[in-house]
Amino acid sequence: MRPLEVVKPWSTRDVIGVRRWLERSWRLSLDEDPGRVAAGVRDLPADEATSRLLHRTIKAVTQDLDGLRFNTAIARLMELVNGLTALPVKPRPVLETYVLLLAPFAPHVAEELWEKLGHLNTLAYEPWPLFDEALAAVNEIELVVQVNGKVRDRLMVPAAIEKDEALRLGRTTERMAALLVGKAIVKEIFVPARPGKTPLVNLVVKE
Repeated sequence: MRPLEVVKPWSTRDVIGVRRWLERSWRLSLDEDPGRVAAGVRDLPADEATSRLLHRTIKAVTQDLDGLRFNTAIARLMELVNGLTALPVKPRPVLETYVLLLAPFAPHVAEELWEKLGHLNTLAYEPWPLFDEALAAVNEIELVVQVNGKVRDRLMVPAAIEKDEALRLGRTTERMAALLVGKAIVKEIFVPARPGKTPLVNLVVKE
């Protein structure tokens, strides 16, 4: 729900979201008949986009576990599930790696999936997945653009974008240019990317 050290209220509403994530994780590998691997699972290598998503996830989850950031680790796993769900063909090696990443958070579900994917031995003794730094490198990230604190646009930008370029893009995209007609920008704020957080431009304007 939030970082481990932060006080947070209990909410059964949030449990529903986690349950749905686990159910989607189950359906990625298995048909409705729980004893049968889903028809879309193939012993094929992943394409480049899927490989990059997988290795970014391995890196992020590994670092988040080391830092006890369990909430952001789970968010990364959810992103991977979203990406895999959209694929018509699911590469078995990617699914198996996902199950290993899932194991610290949902050991019983992961163990069951591991067995259904054809493994005779427990996953408890499997090595933790390693990531390829080149594949894990983020070439593009999302830049959120706000006006007076309200999100007005989202852009894909180079991961190493500098402040001046981010502010320029925040002012000059077609959507933002239309929104800023007749308004004066009194302050421009740039918040760079941080682990688990996208970069942000906030334009403070007045009529």
